[in-house]
This record gives sequence, C-alpha cells and structure tokens, in this order.
Amino acid sequence: MSKFPKNFFWGGATSAIQIEGAYKEDGKGLSGSDCKTAGSFAKRRELTYIDQNGKPGTIPSNLGGTLPKGAKLAALDGYFYPSHEAIDFYHTYKEDIALFAEMGFKMFRMSISWPRIYPRGDENAPNQKGIDFYKNVFNELHKYGIEPLVTIFHGDLPLYLENTYGGWTDRRLIDYYMKFAETCLREFKGLVKYWLPFNEMNDYLLMLDMFGNISTKKTHQKSFQIIHNLLVANARTVALAHEIDPENKVGSMICGIPNYPATCDPADILETRYRWEKGIYYTGDAQVFGEYPVFAKRLWNEYEVSLETQPEDFEDLQKGKVDFYTFSYYMSNLVTTHEVKDIVQGNFANGARNPYLNYSQWGWSYDPKGLRYYLEAIYDRYHLPMIITENGLGARDTLTDGKIHDDYRIEYLKDHLHECKVAIEHGVDLIGYTMWGCIDLVSASTGEMSKRYGFIYVDRDDEGKGTNQRIRKDSFYWYKEVIESNGEML
Repeated sequence: MSKFPKNFFWGGATSAIQIEGAYKEDGKGLSGSDCKTAGSFAKRRELTYIDQNGKPGTIPSNLGGTLPKGAKLAALDGYFYPSHEAIDFYHTYKEDIALFAEMGFKMFRMSISWPRIYPRGDENAPNQKGIDFYKNVFNELHKYGIEPLVTIFHGDLPLYLENTYGGWTDRRLIDYYMKFAETCLREFKGLVKYWLPFNEMNDYLLMLDMFGNISTKKTHQKSFQIIHNLLVANARTVALAHEIDPENKVGSMICGIPNYPATCDPADILETRYRWEKGIYYTGDAQVFGEYPVFAKRLWNEYEVSLETQPEDFEDLQKGKVDFYTFSYYMSNLVTTHEVKDIVQGNFANGARNPYLNYSQWGWSYDPKGLRYYLEAIYDRYHLPMIITENGLGARDTLTDGKIHDDYRIEYLKDHLHECKVAIEHGVDLIGYTMWGCIDLVSASTGEMSKRYGFIYVDRDDEGKGTNQRIRKDSFYWYKEVIESNGEML
C-alpha cells in the first residue's frame, strides 16, 4: 500500500461567512449572506428584503427564490442571522489557530470576506483594518508553520453590489472582483502562496438538477451566464497571480459529486454521462484546458442558452489555466431516467436512493469509495496535482461531562482517508486534504450549529446562544495521530 506523500498538506477548511462573525466591526460592510436566516433540514433558509414600498418580506435562499421588482436584500430586526456572530473567529483566531497547530496542521483553508476589504465593493481604496486582520491571521498561521490556502470569494458578495447589479449575472462584477482580487494578491504577497479564486462555481449547474421542478429558461440562462462570468474572472486571477508573484499557485475548486447509473438501461448510462459533463466537467475543463469542452454547445442548445461574451474572454481562458485541482466531496448521486418513489435529497444531490449505501439524517450518502472513484476519474482527465479541500461528516454531537465522543466522525474520516491512500497507490497525485469544518461552524446549507463537523466543539446552539468555549473532541486527538504518522495511523 502506497503512503501519503512526505510533504502532504494535512489540515482543515472553513469559510469567512461561517466562522468570522463581527459582521459590522472595523468597517466591514454587509454581504448578501448577512441577510440569510437560520434554517434546518426541514425548513429552508430564507433571504430577507425590503420591497420598493418599504415592506419587509422573505424569499427562499436558493434557485427558487426571486426578489419582487424593486426589492432589495436587507438585514431586518426580528430575524436571526447566523453569520452575524458565527463562532467569532474574528476575535478568537489566535486561540483557534493554536488548536490547529496542536493537531499538527500543515495547511488551513480559509476565505477572505470581500465586504471586509471593500465594504460596498466599489470603493477606490480598501478598508485597511480588514487587510490588517487577514495579515494578522496569516502571520499567526506562519508562526506555527501552517500554509494558508485562501479562497478569494466564498459566497459573500458585498450587499451593495448584490442589490445594485443583481449579482454575478452582470459582467460588471468581473471588474469589481478583479480589483478585490488584485488587492488580496498584492497585499498578501509572500504571506499566501496557494489561492482559489472561487468556491464551487459549478454549484449553479448542480442546482438546475436539484431544483428541476422550478427550473426555467430564465434560470438556465442565469446559471450559465454566472458561470461564464466567474470563469473569466477566475482565469484573469490566475494570470494576475502569476504576474504578481511567480511563486503563486492557483487552483480550481469544484463541488465533486460522482454520479452512478441506477440501472444498465442505456438511457441511464447516457444520462449519467451527461450529468458528469454538465455538473463536473463543464467548469473543470474550462479552468484546466482553458476552453469550453466540445459538449458545451450541446448544453447551451439543450437549455436554450445564449451566452453574453466578449472576444477577449476566450483569450483570458487560455491565459489563465489553473495549476492544481481542488474539490469538495461529501456524497455520490444516483441517476435514472425511470420513475422512482424513494428519493433522497442532500446538498446538491437529488435523486434515487442508492440501496447499497447508508444516508445521514441530512440525506447525504455515506460513500467512501465514491471519493476514490472521483479522485481517479478526475486525475485521469486532468493530470494535475489534487487537494481535497472539503470532506467531512455533519452530525449532532453530545457534550457529556465536558467531552465529545465522536467515534462516528472518526470512522467516517478513516474510511475516506483509506480510499485516498488507495487512489495514491493507483497513481493519483494527491497532495493535500483539508477536512471541512475543522472547528464547528455555521452550516451553509441549513444555517444550523447543531450540524457539526469539527474536531473542535464550539459551545453555541442554533439560536446563537452559548459560552463560545472551544472543546477538543475525541476526533481531535485521533487526527493529531493521523498527521503525526502521515496517515499511517488510520
């Protein structure tokens, strides 16, 4: 059995929205995420707004939510917004990073809050206090020998840009983003070497399947146009990062959900192939190969999409090919053209239940071999170094006598890391693994704290109440041994 590489990047991953809090502190502006309420598996999260007559309202915070004409997103009194305080990493980062170092982290994936750097998104000069905060975080990481892996944009678009331009469907966002990205690349030069311009941009296409019953020609056009604008910005960021510092390495970040055919019916086999192409390869190919794949035209025709492009967009794609490939992995998905009654629903998986797999209470399949399958399929296609930047188990942890015995999390991670080791033996150039939610954080999908991922328990509940104390779980000590043994002690 092959071993993990000698300089393997063991670590954990988070996002600013889900950990920082301090949502109006030191000059930070609001983001659209600061207008997103808490929810649960049974209750969808909502976005709050004020309409053109000043009347408040809510819409679902997914593809099916459309603001009334003239309405603007707003954070309103009487609602609980988990991102406003999150787990207060803004004030506890030294304590938290010390805990990461105690586990032996080699890499910490985090994101930069755009409205903390540019509060409205269109200012001439950045917010110096925001820049200082991230410099302090990066210096603290380097103090312990932890390499930052930084996502520049992880969903927290400045609220002003959201309300003024309607988000990423407007290509003017590319220029605003590039100013933000350039500020990050120049200000943090020498402190950050590994960059991810965007998080899971393929989500917009995955949602077309998840919300197929409400998906329309308008949402199809919107989703493909958003991805085009993101791809152009991504490519420009890669080129700029290499220009600013030749030591910079820039990667893709894809939501990795392998698809299996439910039957050997040729229709199911074809549909499964098309799901891979649309949901996984469409964005990956453009980032790695620097051009849209041949099947893109079929997708545009199928969804009646007419992309708004500029000639230089395609030149930018060629100039901005990524250096490595990263992805999240939580579950696999079963695809069929046949009518089925037993449907499961995870984050971006929505299909028939796989009878060979177990499922979490949030509808996520437990499929370690799916991770190996994805690693091998993607490496065979792209031949780039790979990092698993998200993988983990969301579960309800019970605090008993000041301890959390999370054997179920250890088992989950052990099973998935074993499959990583097999993939390495099979030739995959896997260079890192940053477990998602290494410290308990606000769930992006449900807004809950009770859906916990971390090695470190944070004493906050779904209503934001608690001491905010950090407590090491059993998995904390287990992961410490895994890192110390470089994956030999699984």
